[in-house]
Amino acid sequence: MAILDIDAIRDILPHRYPFLLVDRIVEMEPDRIVGIKNVSVNEPFFMGHFPDFPVMPGVLITESMAQVAGILVLKEIPDRHQKLVLLASVDGAKFRRPVRPGDQLRIEMKMISKKSTICKMSGEVTVDGVIVAEATLMCVIRDRVIA
Repeated sequence: MAILDIDAIRDILPHRYPFLLVDRIVEMEPDRIVGIKNVSVNEPFFMGHFPDFPVMPGVLITESMAQVAGILVLKEIPDRHQKLVLLASVDGAKFRRPVRPGDQLRIEMKMISKKSTICKMSGEVTVDGVIVAEATLMCVIRDRVIA
């Protein structure tokens, strides 16, 4: 059962097709969140990324982690539509096995520290209970500037 469905996620995150990489949020606590990404063969990146052996690019797995982290950060900010959560650094990223069409990513992010506008989180991505990726992310909360 979803705590946040795709409509609620779209209300929090500014991302849109083809870069919205979170389908639902299934668990949420003050310092922890779990999101789900269903990986379909119809994803646009599969057309050109190893077409004979379709795997989800590690950079997009990392981006899905960052989006789940962004929901954790933005969910409590009252003026969140005027803010952006930007990825500042990725440390210790490890990709343990390929993510293939038909897999369902379970993305768990835990807040390590939050100081003013800087957040540090650890994340783990699993498929069927097996770790496929992990990393520590640092994010920065910024005002959305319209130029």
